[in-house]
Amino acid sequence: MLENSFSSMSKRMKSSIIRELLRDTGIVSLISFGGGAPDPETFDREALAEISKDVILNEYKFALQYGPTEGDPILKNEYIKVLKERKGINGLKPENLLITTGSQQALDLIGRIMLDTDSYVIVGHPVYLGAISAFKSYGPRFIAVDIEDDGFNIDQMEKEIKKLDQNKALSKLKFVYAVPNFDNPSGVTLSLEKRKALVDLSRKYNFMIVEDDPYGELRYEGERLPDLYEIAEGHNVLLLNTLSKVMSPGLRIGLIVGDSKIVAKAALGKQGVDLCTPGLTQRIAARYLQKGTIFERIKESVKIYRSKKNKMLDAIEKYVKVDGAKWTRPDGGLFIWLELPKNFDTMELFEKAKKIGVAYIPGTAFYVDDRKSSAMRLSFCLPSEDEIEEGIKRIGNLLETDR
Repeated sequence: MLENSFSSMSKRMKSSIIRELLRDTGIVSLISFGGGAPDPETFDREALAEISKDVILNEYKFALQYGPTEGDPILKNEYIKVLKERKGINGLKPENLLITTGSQQALDLIGRIMLDTDSYVIVGHPVYLGAISAFKSYGPRFIAVDIEDDGFNIDQMEKEIKKLDQNKALSKLKFVYAVPNFDNPSGVTLSLEKRKALVDLSRKYNFMIVEDDPYGELRYEGERLPDLYEIAEGHNVLLLNTLSKVMSPGLRIGLIVGDSKIVAKAALGKQGVDLCTPGLTQRIAARYLQKGTIFERIKESVKIYRSKKNKMLDAIEKYVKVDGAKWTRPDGGLFIWLELPKNFDTMELFEKAKKIGVAYIPGTAFYVDDRKSSAMRLSFCLPSEDEIEEGIKRIGNLLETDR
């Protein structure tokens, strides 16, 4: 009887493989390259503490009350300024923005308002599993496109789109999901040429692009590339952003930027989910942005993460001596994608790795078809540099003994 009570959508829900794998890894002696949690030392906790006290004492009528579903007007205005200054996005109005409870909610709302069981979504392979988890609940069919050293295989993508067109199913292609800056999990950056090509495809075949940009400010090398939203001048692109990686994930502040009609529809979806993002954390974030110090703070975070990234790359070079192994060298973000020869199965190796005190995420977690994978995602943001050195050394030793 109980089983019959569940909806079809609930039966498509699955627990995050990352949470399942890391459920029992919270032991002090274990070095985890698993999650994408920021280094707590990058949090501007003293400034946030002062702002929090002031907001609670003096702005309690907003901060401690229910608020508008669309988001704190002050925070939205501050975001508009940031998007203009940092991304060159002009002409935004408050109705083009929806503040969400973290960017994960933004992904879920997009799935809620755009996807049906006969819809198609194009994703990279590998792809951020949080997005797949959010979209999969609504039952779409996924079309996977290979991720190359400079992002999507655009030729392969167009071939898949043409197949839909030939089968009179192009109207069911709802969007392409893209993380153009320092992709999770691969760490690669979508080249300028491919950004322009993807936007051209969206115009030619009239589909949406969902551009997820949680890491764009965390660039360690190279020059900034224009967002897909910039290139497209907002046409057929939804831009997702968050303060989780650059201010604090605990504030749970995410953002959808796009056409006002789509944003309004997402707001309707949000009303049925949580009514509104907490006014307290929104107003704290707004006042912090008004201080004008966040980007100086981010510069310090970039120094920390750049050093950690280089430490991990050096350690991989030093300790991973498997012939045929290769890994990405990201220009930013939080992840390195390590691929081993096909005879390795990183899911099978995971339990052995935990026994020697190190954790990573097996590559199979990032494929929509749950294929066997010889890859692993390594996050360098949370462990110390000494832990990075030791953890990669342990992985290298494990690979040597498990050939």
